[in-house]
Amino acid sequence: MRQKLLGFFVLFIVAMSHGQTTRYVYETSVNPDSINLVSMKIEKTFLDVKGSKSLFISENKLIKDSLFASFKPDEKENNKKEGKDLSKSGTKKHIEPTFFEYFITKSIPEQKVYYYDRVGGKQIYYQEDRPIKWEITNDVEKQNGYSAQKATVNFGGRIWTAWFTKDINVSDGPYKFSGLPGLIVKLEDENGDYKFDLVKKITVQNAFEEPISSEAKQSTRINFHGDKAALALEVKSGKSMAGNKSGQMQDFDGGGRQGGGMNGGGMGGMRGGGGHGGGGGMHRGGMGGGNGFQMQGFYPRRRFF
Repeated sequence: MRQKLLGFFVLFIVAMSHGQTTRYVYETSVNPDSINLVSMKIEKTFLDVKGSKSLFISENKLIKDSLFASFKPDEKENNKKEGKDLSKSGTKKHIEPTFFEYFITKSIPEQKVYYYDRVGGKQIYYQEDRPIKWEITNDVEKQNGYSAQKATVNFGGRIWTAWFTKDINVSDGPYKFSGLPGLIVKLEDENGDYKFDLVKKITVQNAFEEPISSEAKQSTRINFHGDKAALALEVKSGKSMAGNKSGQMQDFDGGGRQGGGMNGGGMGGMRGGGGHGGGGGMHRGGMGGGNGFQMQGFYPRRRFF
């Protein structure tokens, strides 16, 4: 009997740990305009680690995406089966803007990094092809509550300084950065345009996971902007054709009533594109009409890395 109870307890622990995600919360400061003197914009970003995989995403994007997923019938049923409660992910009718309108996944042991974006409901992604070659120094300081060691790297045209701690045995960090012998607890570029500070570590049961579409368009970092623009035109063209067909049907059904037809509908909203360099970036713009949500505020476009 004791052996059966022990076996059940072990299985219970394994099942619980399988559904758990360790979330590292970073306070992220971004300079929206490096030319004009403006104040830094601050938001929270998450590094969700589950097993050998990780997801980097902003809090505001996570709230937005989880809310939209909760409204889809198929996703709603799936979330119910998996015990995911998205009703409290965000209750605001207005969704805050984010600098990070994309998400990044990593395979930690292989140091593979994938950048995902979306155009008109269609996913597009690429695998990062630039290795991050850290130079680890002997400098050790207390950073954000941890004993941390300093490392530097030239990546994306910027010199970055990272402080990592061996107290957290996760070779990962915010955005595309990983590969150090411990978690990055502080990261900033030489100009102070981007800063990531670890402020919290929590455990999340059945955390929301960004769905990866089997029909996602694969691109490369070099061709990403062109492929994204082409996909946007394709989506816009498809919606225009659908709108025109709808208008023709309305005219036919109208039986000659004046004004009975509908013009072909265009895109309900615009996403700022092309505002990032080298395959990484930030996307600005409003959200399409008819979804019940509005973006509050506006972040100017600026190049990312």
